[in-house]
Amino acid sequence: MSIFPTIADIVIAIIYFVTYFNAWFGLIVFVCMFLYLTFTIIITEWRTKYRRDMNTQDNAAKAKAVDSLLNFETVKYYNAENYEVERFEDAILKYQLSEWKTNASLALLNQTQSLIIGLGLLAGSLLCAYFVTEKKFQVGDYVLFATYIIQLYTPLNWFGTYYRHIHVKDDVNAGNLLFKLGKVEFENVHFSYIDGMEVLRDVSFTVMPGQTVALVGQSGSGKSTILRLLFRFYNVQGGCIRIDGQDISKVKQASLRAHIGVVPQDTVLFNDSIRNNIRYGRISASDNEVEEAAQSADIHHKILTFPEGYDTQVGERGLKLSGGEKQRVAIARTILKAPRIILLDEATSALDTQTERNIQASLAKVCANRTTIVVAHRLSTIISADQILVLNDGQIHHRALISASGLTSGVVCVCTHQQTGCVHSVAPLPAPSH
Repeated sequence: MSIFPTIADIVIAIIYFVTYFNAWFGLIVFVCMFLYLTFTIIITEWRTKYRRDMNTQDNAAKAKAVDSLLNFETVKYYNAENYEVERFEDAILKYQLSEWKTNASLALLNQTQSLIIGLGLLAGSLLCAYFVTEKKFQVGDYVLFATYIIQLYTPLNWFGTYYRHIHVKDDVNAGNLLFKLGKVEFENVHFSYIDGMEVLRDVSFTVMPGQTVALVGQSGSGKSTILRLLFRFYNVQGGCIRIDGQDISKVKQASLRAHIGVVPQDTVLFNDSIRNNIRYGRISASDNEVEEAAQSADIHHKILTFPEGYDTQVGERGLKLSGGEKQRVAIARTILKAPRIILLDEATSALDTQTERNIQASLAKVCANRTTIVVAHRLSTIISADQILVLNDGQIHHRALISASGLTSGVVCVCTHQQTGCVHSVAPLPAPSH
């Protein structure tokens, strides 16, 4: 509603001046608009890195302030108040430098735009004045030209801002995801957060409906990235991801995410009651449904021991709960959502052995007949997986299946087959870091 009317104004102006004034006026308008838009796009793209860096430095400064306040006990344990002040001051100085670069580049953009507009208006005015002296135009034509051009340039002042506001959204013709059975397919997927550094390279695998697939590998091998791409936090840069044969980039994000539940490794809770944090999985859920989800996540009885029960405030980022308690709240939240596809990112990493067993039993019920993708390092987490994908340097190094003997001897069969009852020779289970 801002860019297209502006472009339409430019086209109409060129046609009008060529038809009722002179072809030279149409050429002046066209050249000025072309230079204006070209320089705006070039300079805006160039200065984006300064804006991005400023945002990063701003976030870093705020994060240091929040961390020092939330971890005030640790700061006082080590008498590090001055150190924290110096860190925050250094972050502020870096932010101010980035802010100066951002404002200076913005000033350059505005001055370039003004220069182009001024030169165009000057050239048109001189030409119009010449025709007035030659008795070809009247004074009113000069006023008309000047007024029209000034009005035409006004919406262009914000074109750079409009241009940077364009970002990835749902496809214009995107429809809802038609969920059927929950078959997930990655086909030759390529992805990188930074140009030239591919996180995933030609990754292909299929998760059949109701199957559980475990992703294992070293840190940075791309395991969590696969979950983010499936949830469509990012779009793939090559290949395709499908659910039940539908390209997820062609469906509405809301309909896609409605069918997917995630239990992240780093659980962050809202500064609200435990009840509302669990209810976040499904806002319309009743109190009884919230408590049932908590029971399934093995945290119901623990919550009842708190003085205020389910109305207990968890503090900033769940500060008042232990790591295991926060993770169980996150699991209860996902259970309440009742998704058809479940993504578990080290969902039991912060739990003790007994609680982990209880949670895994609950997760086994929740994941039954649901497509599940698990990121894990522990054998106890992946032992029940139908298939294990081993990632290395952004590629699937090989596939592994738990052998029959593996349940008792702690070994897995490494092969390229995806069949049960494999009778190939067994190899030692990779170390937890792999």
